[in-house]
Amino acid sequence: MSGGPAPAAGQLSSAAGGADDATITFVLVAYNSAEAFRQSLPALARELRPGDGVVVVDNASSDDSVAVVHELCPGATVIDGGGNTGFAAGANTGAAAAGGDLVVFLNPDATVQPGFGAAIRQPLVDARGWDAWMALVTAEDGAVINTSGNLVHFTGIAWAGQAGRPVAEADAAPHEVAYLSGACLVAPLDVWRRHGGFPERYFMYHEDLDFSLRVRLAGGRVGIEPSARVDHDYDFVKGPAKWRHMERNRLSMIVRLYPASLLLLVLPALVATEAALIVVAAAGGWGREKLIADVQWLRELPRLLAQRRVIQRGRRIGAAELARWLTPELSSAFLGPLARFAPLQLALRIYWAGVRALLR
Repeated sequence: MSGGPAPAAGQLSSAAGGADDATITFVLVAYNSAEAFRQSLPALARELRPGDGVVVVDNASSDDSVAVVHELCPGATVIDGGGNTGFAAGANTGAAAAGGDLVVFLNPDATVQPGFGAAIRQPLVDARGWDAWMALVTAEDGAVINTSGNLVHFTGIAWAGQAGRPVAEADAAPHEVAYLSGACLVAPLDVWRRHGGFPERYFMYHEDLDFSLRVRLAGGRVGIEPSARVDHDYDFVKGPAKWRHMERNRLSMIVRLYPASLLLLVLPALVATEAALIVVAAAGGWGREKLIADVQWLRELPRLLAQRRVIQRGRRIGAAELARWLTPELSSAFLGPLARFAPLQLALRIYWAGVRALLR
């Protein structure tokens, strides 16, 4: 699957028609996930209803991930991913084998909480018109928020909303979000396939952002169902390779998805961001990864531009509407003290206000 656009705005059109008996295929991508599965699979098995299914794509695990799946979820379909192809490709492989009304992507270390099965169907029951949605993702045994809906800066820097805040601060009402977290991402299966799934060349990181914004570009809506909860054994630090993937994919996403008028107006900010990130990366010990990411992105540019033409032809909203879901704030605790520098924040707000005024 290429992660291309839907031909028209995606709408909820599953066979369930909004019924609370919609069937779900849960897709999990495994990579040395045996320990995580021992925690998460028993909880998931308790939420399964007749007609639901579990598909596990194993990306060349060297532990006993597959054996644990067969032990704890004997009805699951296990697919050999053919090597470590990454989360995006693994998720697409699992979804290709899915059936039923909804597909739910879960990280192996995301444990569904009691009542999840009913709660995650609620957007269909309420006929909200959402094309995709997510659960409230918690951490530390439900004490804090992992993400209550992800946020994306207009320079493409993205992060988990309200990460680390007490779970009581999460909005209890269902609402739209800027983009969905791949830790627990839900879509009607026909909508998922119409939008082409995740961009596989991303390998991991930002594939959920790319999918969410493609849904929006096609005129669709994405939201969060806070009554559905999963607890995520989350650790932000994943090594230098994480920075390489995130930077390459951030730039790839901007090239693929930003309408021309938006891209032109944020170009000065993008150039300034690149200069700043080179300094930040060097100081943070991941300068080599940043350089590799830039080289990889530049090599991919012809292919990205070809994808861009296809995606933009399928766009159903204007640049101003997409910009409404981007933010000038750098509110993530993971972005460091520079992001919280008051003069920088003020300059970003003024710049973005000007961009949005011009787009209107």
